[in-house]
Amino acid sequence: MPAAVPVPEPGLPRRIRVGYGLGSLCTGTFATVPGLILLYYLTNVLAVPAAVAGAAVFLPKAWDVLINPLVGALSDRSRLPGGPRRAFLLTGACTLPPLFALIFAAPPLRGAAAAGYVAVLFLLAATAYAVFQVPYVTMPAEMTEDPHERGRVLGWRVGFLGVAILLSGAVAPALAHADGGTPASYRLMGAVVAVLLAVGMFGAWAATRGAPEAARSEGEPSLRAQLAVARTHRPFLHLAGMWTLQALAIGVMLAGVQYFATYTLGSAGAVTPLFACLIGPLVLFMPLWNRLARRRGVRYAQWCASLLYTAGALLLAFTPAAGPAVGYTAVVLVGIAYAGLQLLPLTMLADTLAADAARTGRRRAATFTGLWTAAETLAFALGAGVFALVLAVTGFRSSDAAHQVEQPAAALTGITAGMSVLPAALAAASLWLLHRYREPATESRPPTEEHTHAD
Repeated sequence: MPAAVPVPEPGLPRRIRVGYGLGSLCTGTFATVPGLILLYYLTNVLAVPAAVAGAAVFLPKAWDVLINPLVGALSDRSRLPGGPRRAFLLTGACTLPPLFALIFAAPPLRGAAAAGYVAVLFLLAATAYAVFQVPYVTMPAEMTEDPHERGRVLGWRVGFLGVAILLSGAVAPALAHADGGTPASYRLMGAVVAVLLAVGMFGAWAATRGAPEAARSEGEPSLRAQLAVARTHRPFLHLAGMWTLQALAIGVMLAGVQYFATYTLGSAGAVTPLFACLIGPLVLFMPLWNRLARRRGVRYAQWCASLLYTAGALLLAFTPAAGPAVGYTAVVLVGIAYAGLQLLPLTMLADTLAADAARTGRRRAATFTGLWTAAETLAFALGAGVFALVLAVTGFRSSDAAHQVEQPAAALTGITAGMSVLPAALAAASLWLLHRYREPATESRPPTEEHTHAD
C-alpha cells in the first residue's frame, strides 16, 4: 500500500502572516508620534507661533489627499518582479526613516524659518509614508481570497499596530523630555523612532517575499475616476466618513495630550503615564471587542466603542475642577474605546470591499484603500491643525526650550476644551454616519483572539 502523501498546510505560511504584520510598526508609529509630539515641538521648542505651527503640521499631510490615490493607481499598474507591491514597500523603507530623523534634527532656526524647515521635511516624509502604506494596506486582499485567512493576516497587523502605538507613544515623549525637552533630546528621539520605522518596514518587505497573488485589484486611471467610484458606493462613503470624523477626534486629542500634561496636569513628564492610560487598554481590550463583534455584529460593537469614546472625552473636561484622578480615569475609558476604534473600522472596511468584489466582479481594493488612507491621514493631520487653531484663538504664547512663558487663563481653558469637548463633539457627529452605514451581505469576520496571537 503506497505511503500517504503529506497534505500541505492550508493558508498562508506563518512567516508571511507575521512578517506582514511587522509593517504596522511603521504605520502605527508614523500615525502616532508626529500627531503626539510635532505641534508641541514647534510651539515649545522652536518658538513657532501656534497658527504657523498648525499650518506646518497640516499642509504636508494634506498632500496625502493627492499622493495616496496616485500611489494606489501606480501600484495597481505595476508589474515589477518579486511582487509588484513589495517594490513600493522597499522604496518607502529606504526613504522614510532618515527623513523622519531629519524632521527632529532641530537646526539653529526659530519661528517661521523653523516652521518652513519642518514643513518641507514633513512633506517629504509624508510622501515616503504614502509610498509604503497604500500598497501595504492593499496586500491582504490580494494574498488570499479566503475571508478566514484574511482575518488571520489582519490579526497580526492589528496586533503589531497596538505594539507600535504603545511603544512609540510611550518611548518618544519620554526621550523627548528626558533632558527637559531640549533640542538635543528631540534629536535623539527622532533617531530612535527612525530605527523603529526601519525595523517594521524592511521586516515587512523581506518577510513577504514569495507571498502569493491570489487576486489583483483593478486600479482606476485617475483621481477623478477613483472619486467617481467612491461616490457611487454608499456603504463605503458612510463608513469612510464615520472613520474620518473619528480619526479627526483622535488627532485633536493626540495633538493636545502634551499640552494637557504640561498645563492641566502641571508636568510635561505626565504625558508618558497619560499616554500609557490611553494606549495600555489596546492590547487588553481588543480581544473583548473581537468577542463582542462576533456575538452581536461588528456594527453593534462599533456603536459601543464610539459611544464610550464620546463619554470618556466629555468626562475629561472635568479634570481642572475634579483633579488629575478624573483625568486619568477618563483617558482610560477613551483608551478602551480606542482599542475598538483601531480594529472595528478596518474589519468593516475589509467586509465592504469583499462585498463590492462579489457584487461587481471587479477587485477595486486599492482604489478604496487609497482613498481611505488619504482621508485617515488628512484627518489626523487636520486634528493637529484644529488644536493649533484653538491655541491661537485662545492666546497661547509660544517659546523655545530655554525660555518657557506663563500662559493666559483663556489658553489654559482652550487646552482643556480642545482635548475633551471638541473630540467628543466630533465623535458624536460620526454616529450619524454610522447610523446610515449598512453592513454588506457577506458575514463580518473580525480577527479573533487566536488570530491576534501566534497561530
